[in-house]
Amino acid sequence: MAYAWAVPLPRFPKRRAAKEEAISIGDPRLAGWETVSTFEARTTALAWRDQLRGLGLDASCVADHPLDRFGRGELYLVVPPDQWSRANEVVENLDGDDAP
Repeated sequence: MAYAWAVPLPRFPKRRAAKEEAISIGDPRLAGWETVSTFEARTTALAWRDQLRGLGLDASCVADHPLDRFGRGELYLVVPPDQWSRANEVVENLDGDDAP
């Protein structure tokens, strides 16, 4: 029976990409983005963000201050300025206020 004595090990471990924070607080990259809607609950804001991302928009959730222990606070759903019209149209049509 022969065993492989030399098992190749990677010289440098694979680096993982930094995971994006669900709610950005004070991120300067999002400073010029336009607000589409505001929310109080983290889960609701993230659900709307995911809907917009699913439609190909670059949406993010931002807050001025850290959320409380229940995931509540003043949250903003933002998109780049050139995508605001499309994002606003999507939010207005998916809002459900006009549903029978």
